[in-house]
Amino acid sequence: MHRIYLAFLCFFRILFGRALPAEVIALPPADLTEKEPPRLPPAPAAKPVPAPSPAPPRKVDVSPGALQLLALLQREGRLVDFLSEDIDGYADADIGAAVRDIHKGCKKVLAEHLSVEPVLDAAENEAVTVDPGFDPARIRLVGNVAGTPPFKGTLRHHGWRAARVSLPALSDGFDVSIVAPAEVEL
Repeated sequence: MHRIYLAFLCFFRILFGRALPAEVIALPPADLTEKEPPRLPPAPAAKPVPAPSPAPPRKVDVSPGALQLLALLQREGRLVDFLSEDIDGYADADIGAAVRDIHKGCKKVLAEHLSVEPVLDAAENEAVTVDPGFDPARIRLVGNVAGTPPFKGTLRHHGWRAARVSLPALSDGFDVSIVAPAEVEL
């Protein structure tokens, strides 16, 4: 859940021209390869056994749901087109007009296929207490973190968690890697 939160946080920070959080920039790249289980030492044998050749790396299974959601955001809000565009040469007013339509389409996708709710039911900038045993996937402490819980602080963002996900069923043989089909006008 924490990775989904970070993905959406980074997405909207990039979309609205804000800096990425320092904790995201400092993250090491994820190791997406599958780890081999630890091997037991070989039993003593009369003949030396040659070392096995390394297995070829396995393909990383990409969640079809993530690609399906991206395709929905592209179809309704042209999100991928917008994020792929170099917007440096456009006036802020032109970008603002484009973002209005993108926002409307993407908001429609969220309303139809995802229901999100705050992680903490408190208003931003409200004083909150983080009790001992808190889940670091649900609450991230930022600022000058010292000592042990309970922590008293100010809620900077209430967080989001998915309460409902309802993506359309995929038909057999559907290629989820196609985010948007090529369009050819005749």
